[in-house]
Amino acid sequence: MASTKKFLNHPGAKEAPAHILEFQPEADHNPPMRGLPLVAASMLISNSQWLQKFMWSNAKFGQAKYMFELNGEQWRAQPNVIPVSSSSSSSSSSSTSSQPILSFDPSLTTPQPPTVRGRFTSIADYHAAYASGQLTPLQVIDALLPLIRRDIKPKQQQSKYAVAFIQSKVDEVLAEAKASTERWQAGRPLGVLDGVPFGVKDDTEVEGYVSTMGMKVDERFEYFKKPATETVWPAKKLREAGAIMVGKMNQHEIGMDTTGCNPATGTATNWYNTKYFPGGSSSGAGSALSAGLVPIAIGTDAGGSMRIPPAFCGVYGLKPTHNRVVSRNSSMCVVGPMCSNPSDLTIAYRIMAQPNPSDPAQSSLAPSIPPSPTAKKYLGLCPEWIALADADVRTTFNRAVETLCSSPSFGGYELVTIKLPYLREGQLAHAATCLTEAAADARNRVTNPDDYLKPLNYPNRIMVSMGAQTPAADYLRYNQLRHVIMQHLAHLYEQYPGLLIVTPTTPMAGWPIMPGDHVYGCSDGNRSIRNMTYVWYANTSGCPAVTCPGGYVEAQQGEGKLPVGVMAMAEWGEEERLLGFAREMERYLAEAYEGGRQRPKEWVDVLGVAKGQVKV
Repeated sequence: MASTKKFLNHPGAKEAPAHILEFQPEADHNPPMRGLPLVAASMLISNSQWLQKFMWSNAKFGQAKYMFELNGEQWRAQPNVIPVSSSSSSSSSSSTSSQPILSFDPSLTTPQPPTVRGRFTSIADYHAAYASGQLTPLQVIDALLPLIRRDIKPKQQQSKYAVAFIQSKVDEVLAEAKASTERWQAGRPLGVLDGVPFGVKDDTEVEGYVSTMGMKVDERFEYFKKPATETVWPAKKLREAGAIMVGKMNQHEIGMDTTGCNPATGTATNWYNTKYFPGGSSSGAGSALSAGLVPIAIGTDAGGSMRIPPAFCGVYGLKPTHNRVVSRNSSMCVVGPMCSNPSDLTIAYRIMAQPNPSDPAQSSLAPSIPPSPTAKKYLGLCPEWIALADADVRTTFNRAVETLCSSPSFGGYELVTIKLPYLREGQLAHAATCLTEAAADARNRVTNPDDYLKPLNYPNRIMVSMGAQTPAADYLRYNQLRHVIMQHLAHLYEQYPGLLIVTPTTPMAGWPIMPGDHVYGCSDGNRSIRNMTYVWYANTSGCPAVTCPGGYVEAQQGEGKLPVGVMAMAEWGEEERLLGFAREMERYLAEAYEGGRQRPKEWVDVLGVAKGQVKV
């Protein structure tokens, strides 16, 4: 039965031709660079347009011009599909579709039993501690700040966890904590989030903070002297609900890779195995969540940056529908929540996604409504795509999917085999588009366009200079390719209403740190492309996607097993369906996966620290 949902800017449902659906993987030949060879190559490439064009061509970004089947297709510059009706989604939709925010039922606001394996501290735990009088928000913040402050001198006295953050305005944080404490003492808390700490990725605006985007501060450029004058809508709504913004979080510089390696601000730690990167670009968020420092983080995602770090760090991340929580000047990038638990992810998402009257694009999207409990459920699997993952990742992924499909208590899904167009060509187009937009953004940060590479580190000078070489005709070709992808997805969602397309989040469980990476950074285009094998499809199409921990595998170096992420992508506007999937995956991990959920060895019980019961 076809969905009765309605959309604006919908691409129209159209199955891609059979020859486009045939997937032919091919090897990449981008040279990996680190150490002094990286420095030398960066200096040469950033000063030679000929070398920049060579690197661009070597990355195969020019293939699209030879895809003559795209002739006549529309240019789709933005994947800005707007759901305007969800009448088929929920039995109670008539009463909820006009509400700006769904209520929080007790399953979201009740703490998990203390006996649950691998239990992470949740929003509900903070709320219960405050409501019972065991703790105040000020006591929690007093315990937390020493763990995250980067302004402590000498640097050697900083907490080992602090590298997950870049900056905190201590006086402001303490003032928010005092105000929250006073509300609780007066019996007037603002709700379940009052007094709960959260962080914001450094590329996201918070009033009074300079968004350094993980760059080394260079005061020769005016950009680093201009604090934001407004707070981005999602962070503003969390604050209005009483949550305490404790600091801006570390990231891969300007978001231009998926490791989190940052020689300038320090590389955040993967607490499951410190010999692996935490993932990027929201590296600080993934690290802080997995360490237990905060239950909520706000990040951005143009190529998996709110899904790869959570996958590497064993937590949850939701990439919303394009423009869902805030409009950004990007055809790929969105803002959204990352959390340690799916209940927290649901609460944070619902708060963030409230309509903003001053943002016409964002406020036009109809609220996402949970699906009817009786609706048929489909998981879509593209076998040739899944085959690209490492064997241990595939085994972990397959076990989760088999359980979700074989047991009604874990989802009761019907598994359908699907095909997707342009799995190779589309990924290259996505990468080239991200680099092209990064080059434009880099020029916006300087007064002299010729200086656009100077604030960047060595790897980014290579990548951003490559993006500056994208011809306009090729960029338009990428947008035609996007249109075909979106039409085919619309066809699948019409054929299987409520379909979730499932993959591993990444084809490998982690990215090992190599000697020399921390000195100048690393540039490994082949591994970067591979790491984004699955995540890019949601960015290109504008569809929402969620990553959930699905199991753990042995590492090749260091101590500690590596988490494996399981990802689902849904139709535009179906965030609530994805959040339901995340809760099912949580139940699978707790009840069906041997050993259950695992916490990192050096996970921090912040509430225990605040009570004086735990020392760090």
